[in-house]
Amino acid sequence: MGPRILVVGGSIGGLFAAVLLHRAGFDVTVTERSRHGLEGRGAGLVAQEEVFAILREVGFEHVARMGVVARERIYLDQAGGIIHRQQMPQAQLSWDLLFRSFRELLPAERYQTGQQAVAVEREGDGARVLYADGSAEQADIVIGADGIGSVVRTAVAGGSSRPAYVGYATWRGLVPESAVPRSAAHQLFDRFAFYEMPQSQILGYLVAGADGGIEKGRRRYNWVWYRHYSADALEAVLTDIDGERRPFSVAPGRVRPEMVAEMRGDAERLLPPSFAAAVLAEQQPFLHAIFDYAPPRMVAGRIALMGDAAFVARPHTAMGVAKAAGDAFALRDALRGASDLDAALEAYEAERAPVGRSIVAYGKRLGQSLD
Repeated sequence: MGPRILVVGGSIGGLFAAVLLHRAGFDVTVTERSRHGLEGRGAGLVAQEEVFAILREVGFEHVARMGVVARERIYLDQAGGIIHRQQMPQAQLSWDLLFRSFRELLPAERYQTGQQAVAVEREGDGARVLYADGSAEQADIVIGADGIGSVVRTAVAGGSSRPAYVGYATWRGLVPESAVPRSAAHQLFDRFAFYEMPQSQILGYLVAGADGGIEKGRRRYNWVWYRHYSADALEAVLTDIDGERRPFSVAPGRVRPEMVAEMRGDAERLLPPSFAAAVLAEQQPFLHAIFDYAPPRMVAGRIALMGDAAFVARPHTAMGVAKAAGDAFALRDALRGASDLDAALEAYEAERAPVGRSIVAYGKRLGQSLD
């Protein structure tokens, strides 16, 4: 078996890398801080070519056909009229199904939950991961796939490792389609719908149900409302029901009731009727602040970054999962058969850093109207 590799972070990006490396013969283990796994936390995703490529690579082409299709894009005015429509069929895949499919490809003993990494240190010809319970693990290579709040990033990028808030956040909802009022469903379902106003945008589309079902009656409506917040206002909205200020997001059921009530009132006042109805139908809305980040490097010694632990791009690009898939392919290809691991990781960085920088820049351009 090849070099020992620890992947810190067990979401989709970490799974992509672990599965490809495991199938290439490496001794790879994923450590994930959640004790209960990540299934059920995702919504829908717009799949790019890299996602289809990784599905083909592992023989899961059928997963690509298990999406919900939006037959066109529509843009609404505040009164609810359709002011523009574009024939642009597009399938949204289920995050949960993608996660579950790749999780099943990795042997159970190689996916360790309840392991919260708190630091990573370079050590000799390898690296060491320190965990919150006081334990530590050594490996020839450590891959940081631990997302926007990455612990591993600090070991690579040092003091320049904090993403920058861009001035707006997203409120989100995942509503069972049966809970959306009929008039709103008639306008919104089977379409990718948008409404734009100064420094704000809401969009929505159908995604698979929590069980991956795509049949009518089993799906969910996914809405995303971009809203501008000053630094002080962000402080308030990211403070959860226990009074804890969350760094990046507040999960369903954890948003303070007064923040939800304020958002609902704004929805009724500002949004087209169908979007307002979809927002009000969500019992536990949640939110994510939006950040930009491009690291000065992706590799330091035997520690490498991938996915959002490396480059944080705004969600307008719809390329977060695709970026992670591209990183996973590049890591696997660089390391497979390599006699010099340091040179292999440098080659990985040389290939993927320009891609990451271009995606972050693209997200900034797409989000200019919301800044």
